[in-house]
Amino acid sequence: MYRLVDQIKNFLIYDADKEFYAKVFPDSVPRKELMRIRRMTPTDLPEVLVIENKNYQFPWEEDTFKDCFKAGYGTWICEVENKILGYGLISIAVGEAHILNLSVDPNEQGQGVGRKLLEFMIRVAQGKAETVFLEVRPSNTHAIALYERLGFNEIGIRKAYYPAENGREDALMLALELFDTFK
Repeated sequence: MYRLVDQIKNFLIYDADKEFYAKVFPDSVPRKELMRIRRMTPTDLPEVLVIENKNYQFPWEEDTFKDCFKAGYGTWICEVENKILGYGLISIAVGEAHILNLSVDPNEQGQGVGRKLLEFMIRVAQGKAETVFLEVRPSNTHAIALYERLGFNEIGIRKAYYPAENGREDALMLALELFDTFK
């Protein structure tokens, strides 16, 4: 438990020196080190919905996010200098965790935002779940590559899971066993 608390604090602690040097000497601090993860709040929804609508032809509606707040799901934001770069939502219950949504602003993709959020949510699930599950479109090859790099394995297919322009698209089901992950 102590180790998990330390890991979470490392994500959330504000480092004024880094912020100062990044502003005064912009090339002195890698941007990834300035990324902070915090809980999503209802006031974040306008920015979150912009990203959601940029990324998906069939985006979640505002009410879906509000339902996630009401259900007590883990709702997380990754930001730099109060600019939301991406977000993730996770449900944890009865020994299982389920990544419900992981999305990064298209202008920020490929810079480690998705990985940072995913690693954080996996850490949050540790000690509460034995397995983390998620679904992904087979056409989302970049996301699949990230999931595989972090140890997720394909465990099945959900037929006609996602809405698509011409009907429905299958989803790949992936799972990660948490026994030794990130210890």
